[in-house]
This record gives sequence, structure tokens and C-alpha cells, in this order.
Amino acid sequence: MAKTIERPATEEQTTVAPASLTFRDLVYTSRTLVVPGTDRTYPVAKHLVVVPESDKEAVAFLKANSEYAAQEG
Repeated sequence: MAKTIERPATEEQTTVAPASLTFRDLVYTSRTLVVPGTDRTYPVAKHLVVVPESDKEAVAFLKANSEYAAQEG
């Protein structure tokens, strides 16, 4: 029977998903969101669009636009 060698997790082995924010599209069930002033796009599917918290332009646009509402949790 093979022996299992236990190794402590290193930074290379552990991956943390980037923080993201979810917004509800109050107008359309699906569309492509183009972040103004950039060439970045995000898909809206089933009324939801998920953007990385680090994309400050997208987050600011979504928070300021009445067609989108922030989702909790």
C-alpha cells in the first residue's frame, strides 16, 4: 500500500477566487454590459451580472445606473 506524503499548503497551491459583486439587471434578462470608457464587457444572464470588485469603473457604473441593483450576499 502506498504511503501518502502530507505537505503543507503553499501560496502556489492555494488559490483564492477574486472578490466579485453581483448586480441584478432590472430591465433585461440577458445582454452584454460594456463598461463606459473601456473595452471591457460583462454578460448579463438570468437578470444577473457579476463583476470583479477590483473593476472600479464597472462597479461605479453599475451603482450609479438605475437599471441595475446590487445583490446582497
